[in-house]
Amino acid sequence: MMPPSRRDLVLIGGGHSHALVLRQLGDRPIPGVRLTLVSGTTHTPYSGMLPGYIAGHYRFDDVHIDLVALARFAGARFVGGEAVAIDRAARTVRVSGHGDIGYDRLSINVGSTPQVDVSGAADRVVPLKPIHRLNDRWLALIGRIREQGGSLRIAVVGAGAGGVEMALSMQYRLRDVLRQAGQDPDRLRVDLFAAGPAVLPSHARSVRHRIESILSARGIDIHHGAPVAEVRPDGLVTGDGRRFDADEIIWATRAGGAAWLKATGLALDPDGFIRVGETLQTVADPDIFAAGDIASMVGYRLEKSGVVAVRQGPPLAENLRRSLAGRPLIRYRPQSRWLALIGTGDRYAIASYGRLGIGGRWVWHWKDRIDRRFMNRFAALPPASPATAPSA
Repeated sequence: MMPPSRRDLVLIGGGHSHALVLRQLGDRPIPGVRLTLVSGTTHTPYSGMLPGYIAGHYRFDDVHIDLVALARFAGARFVGGEAVAIDRAARTVRVSGHGDIGYDRLSINVGSTPQVDVSGAADRVVPLKPIHRLNDRWLALIGRIREQGGSLRIAVVGAGAGGVEMALSMQYRLRDVLRQAGQDPDRLRVDLFAAGPAVLPSHARSVRHRIESILSARGIDIHHGAPVAEVRPDGLVTGDGRRFDADEIIWATRAGGAAWLKATGLALDPDGFIRVGETLQTVADPDIFAAGDIASMVGYRLEKSGVVAVRQGPPLAENLRRSLAGRPLIRYRPQSRWLALIGTGDRYAIASYGRLGIGGRWVWHWKDRIDRRFMNRFAALPPASPATAPSA
């Protein structure tokens, strides 16, 4: 009898969901399957700890997963490059600098792409994602302040959880940097621009009020109903014509799917995210899966958050395994409510769940324990066993 031919499972992107898939497949490899990870970066950040990193509470290694080491543990080939196209008829993925890679099953976890569609913004603003670009600009900004000093005005565009946490964390760290450099921390000004009438629009009123009180107490100016209409070399202009000076502009508004996905023939939602069902299979192709920010679950309204991506990791791993084995897939039904832990930069956090909102330093320490426990799953990985060693 001829042995069964080898099958290829290709993972595009090293987001939270795929990190968990790699961890599980390293523990329980799939016989006869070659695993490949395609990623344009070697280290992927854990979004829950990124504001703490910006605030100076964590080191780079504390908040980033080493994808090369994780792939080695899982017995996966690591292909460093960006996926730029999928040929579903040929069952191949085109990777910049590497050509085409064949697949039998494909999973996509590439996160979201900032929609920087305001005049002048493309060359001037710093989007929250991809995070490695934000980190490079952030380190350069800190270095410039230490060397040159002077006044500094930061504008954060977008008042969801990401924008709020970034505004508070940046202010906390930069005031500390200014003090250490012997300068007046009050030279720093931070503006937060909310397109609508309130910050954190998807959270309860009590949480919004608590956060707005903290922002006000910190001296962060909140501009409600102020969508940005234009970005200029010296700042920005809001929809009502007001002008604001800004040395750095952080873009934390809504994001969408990568432009190259439009040519794949996969079903996309209006924002360009891939439509998937409860099995996390794409609705257009049962051999292609998607999870995390890039996935839009039909019948559910989910926030683009790390919590969702983490919850989707285990069912995604199980269904990839079952799909390759020709077994029935399990259904993943998201919770109707999610616990959000919103850090305020100073080792204080707000817990938001439904209509409830409580805050305290104990909440931050609780969040810290949860985050570190997650990251510990990817630290000090054992070497790959012969059964999981990558094959050519």
